Amino acid sequence: MKKRKRTVERAEVDMEQLKECLDDKNKSDREIIEGMHALLQKIALQFERSRMLEYTELMLSMPRLLWVNFVAGVARGVGVVIGITFVTVALLYVLQWLGALNLPLIGDFIADIVRIVQYQLDSKMY
Repeated sequence: MKKRKRTVERAEVDMEQLKECLDDKNKSDREIIEGMHALLQKIALQFERSRMLEYTELMLSMPRLLWVNFVAGVARGVGVVIGITFVTVALLYVLQWLGALNLPLIGDFIADIVRIVQYQLDSKMY
């Protein structure tokens, strides 16, 4: 967010400089044109730094856009699977640890869950 805000502030400064350059009656046409040229070069440099050309080329190339989105989706999916695996393993270790402590409320709760799961497994016929 900060980066975008700075770019907007720079653009406002450039517009102020352009207005000052055009409003100055003491400058000759050549000086005005040189000032405008310098400002346009700064704007072009900012445009290049924003990588707008690469973004536009990506949007216009359907196969490349599909490939980039496919790879991003696969990476996101793999990340979700790995993340859920770690969270589940951590949760199972905590439940195992709590079960080993044999606490009255938590131990009974875990035992009920085990009984329910065991009942479901025994009652299913394949």
